[in-house]
Parts: sequence; C-alpha cells; structure tokens
Amino acid sequence: MTEPSTNERRTPLPAFHTAHRTATWWLAAIVGSVALLLATPALSHAEEPAAVESNPNDYSCHGHISAGKPEAGSEEEQVQYVIACNGPITGYQLQAQIPLTGVQSPPLVNTFVGKPATDTFSCSVAEVPGYAENCVGSTKLPFEAITGQFSIGTKLCAEPRVDPLLTVTYAYLEKNVVTQAISGPFDLGRPLGCKPDALSGWTRLNPKPLAVKHKKHKKGKKKASAQTKK
Repeated sequence: MTEPSTNERRTPLPAFHTAHRTATWWLAAIVGSVALLLATPALSHAEEPAAVESNPNDYSCHGHISAGKPEAGSEEEQVQYVIACNGPITGYQLQAQIPLTGVQSPPLVNTFVGKPATDTFSCSVAEVPGYAENCVGSTKLPFEAITGQFSIGTKLCAEPRVDPLLTVTYAYLEKNVVTQAISGPFDLGRPLGCKPDALSGWTRLNPKPLAVKHKKHKKGKKKASAQTKK
C-alpha cells in the first residue's frame, strides 16, 4: 500500500462519517430554524428549486482551515475556515473533534469571482466549550465562498490537530411546502501551514490505518522445552 503524501494541502474528498451526538442535534435545530425563516418573503428567491444547479441532497462542498486572525480581547488560538458549495445553502455546521471555545460572527461571503456578496450568516457555538459551530443564513448562488473563524483552546499545530467536518442544509418552498435538504459531511482537513508529521496526509474521514503487530511464534524454544520434559 502506498503511503499518502505528508503535504497538509491535500484536498479532501466528501465521504460519510458519524457526527458527534450533540452536533447532530444542533444540525436538526438549524434545519428547523431555516424552515421558519422561509415563512417570510425574505427567501422568496428559494421558491424555484429548479434554479439549483445540483441536487441539494447531493451537493459537493470543499474548503480548508488555517491560522486565523487575532481576536481583540481573546488569547485563544483562532482558526480560519473557507468553504464553498456548488449550490446555494441556508445553513451549515462545522463539527470538530476537539472543543471549540468561541466563534467569530458574522462570516464574510464573496461571490465566485471574489466580490463581496450581500449574503450573510449568523453563527454560534451551542455550548462553550462545544463541538459544533452552527450557522444560519443563505447564499443565493453556487460557489459563493464563506470565510469565518472559530477559536480552540490548544495550539493550531499541536496534536490532535483540529479537523472539522462540514454539513450543509438547504430549505426552500415547493408548492407552498417547506422542503429540506442536507449534504455532507465533508472533511475540511487538517490546518494548512503546519509542519508535516506522522499524521499528515490523513483526515478524520480517511484516517491513518492502525499498525497491526503480528505475534512471532518461538518454535525453537517450544521444541527445546518439549525435549527437556522427555
């Protein structure tokens, strides 16, 4: 088996993974809150699901994390994330395997050509420290880049390095009925810019295989012992 590259810039592929129970509960809350928002004309643009380029239950989302910008009044490590999907979304969740201690809000949204968009999201961590950042809002077009930050209580490059999973939601009105879609999780990978180590090139959804130690049979000693008994 060929070992993967130790380059931390490897782009992860989407796959399935069981999320933290608390994170899953809050993801359901995101979908519910988005459904309530759809009762207002503010999201009337979502009434035409045909405008979505991809099946909203099968979006392809990508992103990465890196060192964030210092936060005024906070000495904790800041982690920046950038995500984008090939269709509009109305909510997302970042599920970490180490505790999150805070979140910067709101994230910045840019169009696929890099221009600032009017789309916004409101984010929070349900429990502090917690394992999920929950965001509700909307992007109107595919491939809009969402840039945000959250904080952790450990150093960015210290093991275990934070490796968040992304799950996105999309809710729209179809024949006056709220339709909800969900895609993910997608692995954002380990932080960029860290020195490669033994776990580099692997992710939560594609973890490094456990080394299996085979027990050696000492036939010579067993034979000698049998002869001694005779």
